[in-house]
Amino acid sequence: MFENPTPEQCCALLKGVKNIAVVGLSPNPARPSYGVAKAMQGFGFNIIPVHPAVKEVLGARAYPRLADIPVAVELVNVFRRAEFIDAVVDECLQLKQKALWIQEGIINERAALRARQAGMFVVMNRCIYRDYRAYCI
Repeated sequence: MFENPTPEQCCALLKGVKNIAVVGLSPNPARPSYGVAKAMQGFGFNIIPVHPAVKEVLGARAYPRLADIPVAVELVNVFRRAEFIDAVVDECLQLKQKALWIQEGIINERAALRARQAGMFVVMNRCIYRDYRAYCI
């Protein structure tokens, strides 16, 4: 059974990252991905949109896949439905990503456990923005 890291571990992770790739970041301001990413951008994080159908979100160039991002990514934050998490984990493992944050309301235990067993720091079904505000500032 999957268990999330402690709030202290999550805060330590967040305090150690600058570049956050946001998979499924919508350009629609009404979508949760937009609001959360904008808030994290406001806290000083470099938000890198990953969305194959858009060119830019929140003033940042969007990339179709994680593999297309030309800078080092310290954390992959995912706003995709649970059935798409396996493919995101596959790409993360292929790219040797170190940390994966699967947003609140998205649960794929098998994929999260697979990522953790491969050595990734994994958070699932938690809001990165809420956790950052609650535990890190």
